Amino acid sequence: MRKRFGFRDWWPGDTKDEIIIGAMLTQQASWSNVEKAISNLKSSAGVDLRKISAMDIRKLEMLVRPSGFYRQKARRLKGIASYIFGNYPSLGRMFSKETGELRQELLSLDGIGPETADSILLYAAGKPSFVIDAYTKRIMNRVYGIGLDMDYDNLKTLITDNIKDDIELYSDFHAQFVELGKRYCRTRPICKDCPASGLCRYKRMNAK
Repeated sequence: MRKRFGFRDWWPGDTKDEIIIGAMLTQQASWSNVEKAISNLKSSAGVDLRKISAMDIRKLEMLVRPSGFYRQKARRLKGIASYIFGNYPSLGRMFSKETGELRQELLSLDGIGPETADSILLYAAGKPSFVIDAYTKRIMNRVYGIGLDMDYDNLKTLITDNIKDDIELYSDFHAQFVELGKRYCRTRPICKDCPASGLCRYKRMNAK
């Protein structure tokens, strides 16, 4: 995948705050719509969690509206921002915690599931926590026959047990899965010229 796509510069976001906000807003939304919401924030109070923690909830709802489920997302985003700055002097202090402990803390917050927690850990906190998303599940199912119903943490462990424990590799590998899923391993797969076709169980079983 890297030979075909090159090293992937991922996750989109100029600051840790923007990465966290993007990870929250992208739930059940296309990235293009998330970009519209982030643009709204930038033109208003800025992509700043401390400012969001103090922002009027109705205003926040209107700003993040393009991302869908805007009332729920505004409430959760404000809640998370308020939690961070109600418990820590800075985001950096929160991120100084050990990876496993920080992951459990993130998972305890409303609106943060395993994928969002790992995205925040890897791309904002700079900690080695591999991200499993829908593309990863689909590709692992088609290429290796891994069941789509495999538990999130079990699939994460299966992958991380077989690659180097390295933040840059985790980031690039996740981004490669995303790119492969967008270009080739779609809901209706495009197997021709797919860089994973030589390994792919699905391709072998459906070859004519």
